[in-house]
Amino acid sequence: MTELSIDTASSLASVALSRGGEVVAESTWRCQRNHSVELLPAIERLLANVSESPGDLTAVFVSVGPGMYTGLRVGVATAQGLARASNIPLVGVGRLELDAYPHASFAGDVVAVHRAGRGDLGWATYRDGPWRELAPPCLSKPAELADSLRQRTLLTGEIDDELMALLAERAGDLAEIAEPTSQGRAVALAELGHARLEAGTAREPALVAPLYLRPPAIGPQKQ
Repeated sequence: MTELSIDTASSLASVALSRGGEVVAESTWRCQRNHSVELLPAIERLLANVSESPGDLTAVFVSVGPGMYTGLRVGVATAQGLARASNIPLVGVGRLELDAYPHASFAGDVVAVHRAGRGDLGWATYRDGPWRELAPPCLSKPAELADSLRQRTLLTGEIDDELMALLAERAGDLAEIAEPTSQGRAVALAELGHARLEAGTAREPALVAPLYLRPPAIGPQKQ
């Protein structure tokens, strides 16, 4: 059984191959809005490294966002095409959960954050025991996130110096910042995707869609 994980929700793209949720090959790279050109060659190289082909895949897992509009569309569309072509299961997992999951052992809430443009943050809250989503992805100003903290919380994801200073000012000791990692989200996706596949949550490929917290800026033009 060979599973493919695809994450193109941000400029840090990643793909992984796993067996039973255990990663056997992984690639992470910086992709500046060029996912449509770089994703398929990255998948082909990864498969070649383990002497396999797309026909050997038994499941596909994909990060559904929120995140970069173009990157998400490319990743989800590629996952849909591979799953449909080989008639194999497709599982979608949220990008913020993938950021939070490596910190599941934290004894408290884990909040994953991403920069959503226009001075906004996208964020969601998770906790272990068992692993679950406490608050779904939402969009707010950084101050609203800082003021919402009521207990010891680990924050991870896209946290810059400005946000760190704001959290220190408004939340104090309640906010802890996770150490940054260069590991791609595809590693967490392999484990979570396999668990959800085993739980029977795979979906018809056409029903797996990107998660956007606001409508795309580009759309039908008004007359």
